Amino acid sequence: MVRPSSALLWVLLASCSSGLDASLQLQPAPASAIGESGKSRPLRGRFLHITDFHPDPHFKTYSSTEEIAACHRKHGPAGYYGAETSACDSPVSLVNATMDWIKHNIADDIDFVVWTGDSARHDNDEKLPRTQNEVIELNEFMVQKLTEVFGSGQHERDPTKAFKIPIVPTFGNNDIMPHNILLEGPNKWTMKYAHLWSGFIPEAQTHQFQQGGWFSVEVIPGKLAVVSLNTLYFFSSNSGVDGCANKNEPGYEQFEWLRVQLQIMRDRGMSAILIGHVPPARVDSKESWDETCWQKYALWQKQYRDVIVGSLFGHMNIDHFMLQDFHHIKKSAKKGLMKADSVMLKTEGQERALLQDGEVTAASASDYLVELRLWWSKLPSLPSKKKKQQSLAEYVDEVDEGQPLSLWEKTLLVFSKSKKKPKDGKKKSFLDKIGGPYAERYSVSLVAPSVVPNYFPTIRVFEYNITGLEHLPVSPVSKQETFSNSLIQKLAMEHKLSNHDTYLDDDFSDFSDFSDDETYLRNLKSILKRKHRHTEKQALKKPKKYKFKVPKGPSKSSPPGPAYSPQTLTFTSYTQYFANLTRINNDFVEEMETAGENATRAFYGLGVGEYGEIGQKGWKEGKHGKHQGKKPHLKPHPKKFKFEVEYDTKTDPKYKLKDLTVRSFVDLARRIGKNYKGSKAKLYNEEEIEEDEEEEEPDEDEEIDVQGNGKGKKGKKGNKHKKGTNKTWLTFVDRAFVGTLDSSELELFGGALPLSQDVGSDESTEVENMEL
Repeated sequence: MVRPSSALLWVLLASCSSGLDASLQLQPAPASAIGESGKSRPLRGRFLHITDFHPDPHFKTYSSTEEIAACHRKHGPAGYYGAETSACDSPVSLVNATMDWIKHNIADDIDFVVWTGDSARHDNDEKLPRTQNEVIELNEFMVQKLTEVFGSGQHERDPTKAFKIPIVPTFGNNDIMPHNILLEGPNKWTMKYAHLWSGFIPEAQTHQFQQGGWFSVEVIPGKLAVVSLNTLYFFSSNSGVDGCANKNEPGYEQFEWLRVQLQIMRDRGMSAILIGHVPPARVDSKESWDETCWQKYALWQKQYRDVIVGSLFGHMNIDHFMLQDFHHIKKSAKKGLMKADSVMLKTEGQERALLQDGEVTAASASDYLVELRLWWSKLPSLPSKKKKQQSLAEYVDEVDEGQPLSLWEKTLLVFSKSKKKPKDGKKKSFLDKIGGPYAERYSVSLVAPSVVPNYFPTIRVFEYNITGLEHLPVSPVSKQETFSNSLIQKLAMEHKLSNHDTYLDDDFSDFSDFSDDETYLRNLKSILKRKHRHTEKQALKKPKKYKFKVPKGPSKSSPPGPAYSPQTLTFTSYTQYFANLTRINNDFVEEMETAGENATRAFYGLGVGEYGEIGQKGWKEGKHGKHQGKKPHLKPHPKKFKFEVEYDTKTDPKYKLKDLTVRSFVDLARRIGKNYKGSKAKLYNEEEIEEDEEEEEPDEDEEIDVQGNGKGKKGKKGNKHKKGTNKTWLTFVDRAFVGTLDSSELELFGGALPLSQDVGSDESTEVENMEL
């Protein structure tokens, strides 16, 4: 098969969207679009999070969304701006329109950009396999689009001043080839991206980035840094590395680097936002990260809770959040000891599958979300309002929940805490169970939905507290020599980053060659086999525990950090924007037909069984899949492209988040998990259960039946009642899929269980490599 040349690829990029609107085609940025240099403006207290564009230069409007076509061939419902709710990638027209909308609506009102990876298409078409050069060229295309929107006009003279505001990227698992597999650095990919992202990475950190693909940027000099983590070294599906316990693994080195980085920030009175591509999903002992990496991540979050403002990720495409429970940190990890749980012992068949498509297992979104709810249902409950006596802490928690505590209340809380363990039989208070009034037992990781229209294209704008910083100017990327050089020297002295064993061979010494894919894949497979044999030999020996330095925790006199208590730099809210492609593409605006309640069917790639069980379906044809083989119109006639607000946490009446502190998310998770028992059943609207005890009245905004009616009066013991559906849970599910589920489909989640098993059992659900 003849593959398109580099020049031909750019022709495809420029013309694949049928030439409908010349302004949306791939073009060099005119000088007027770059903006004037030398001007600065004060901070706005807002930043943009974008993720998972997955541009596809081969996308064809009105092609089929079937797996064999992948929006590249045949006739079907693929719209001009993309095939929403399908597994197809983004047409270039969608990328252009998204960046154009950002430029004209929010670019001048944000302080920095967080860009969490996956800027190349998936390898989902056997007839059009990805190439190394294509992966690089698609990432170059995204850098060009960012330059058009945020460029300063100085990029030709000084790459460190290429952009008006800081843009902080990170590696996605599809930004390399084959996807998921990244060997330890320095390697050809870290070297290439160090050059490609030279306008984003402070110059003094370039060598450090080449070593492992991680770096940091002071987006507000001396006040706030964004730390870009290379989560591919934590990713359990990356068979080129082996967790974070062994000192010879890049995951270990990255956490050592992060420890020093955060300690320096603490010493300087700074705060940090952590970003990465693959989030630390961990449900029922299954995880997207190697367990050793999750253990260190949770430990670092706990010990640096006075420094870390928040953690932002992409990859999973569904809008949600995760809690890290510090009670899950092992005692040995707290003592600085960790045993390597090898992820390398895979069968030959699994190795082949990894090299071919990079994705061995994938859990359905429904399994994952239901298991999150099960875990959250076990979170500590608020104190009962029926108690005759309450502590001040409980009173403040109930009556003034979410409001800042007064100085008198804070003082009373501190002195009312007993340092002695409670006597036998004495129950812990609610605040003790969650780690105090600020829920310091937990940390939160926020996962943003994607631009690629697996559901609807989505972007997110955060607001953060800039009290006392209003006068500071927005800062472009600077060399930051003082901070970075001192950090590198300290790291070199403590960790000797480059002095470790490597499995790279002579064939990988040329970091600039991306043209010979067959030789590259052959050599990569050889390296992986050699590494696996080494791991197998080590597994036969007595398990070894590796020592590491446990980070210092915050001073006992330190106030809660910005992630826990509202203060300067705390995340206050975010606004979620989405583009309704069904309306914008203007091809199929009718509602999707709904099958009978007992029919076996599927919606948006989630299989629905005879009794309402929801499971996984490998490929998603999308909500218009019934139109395969048809061409809707002779010529596309889309409406004007725009993003609209899906919800704003600041004004949202459903989530009721007064801010984005950890305590707010713990309370939200508790409401989502409320009254969930995980019992096997049909749909809730068909279910009758026998209550063992009198049922309390539901919260006004949480408990309704599926018809939207209140549950009515309390029943007596032994009476049968229809079990209500948690409204907050349904809102969470609706937003996870960016509003693409209709009411009948959403209703399935009222009582649906994973297709594989009852989530209330000890069985576990795979979520190791969930990318929908």
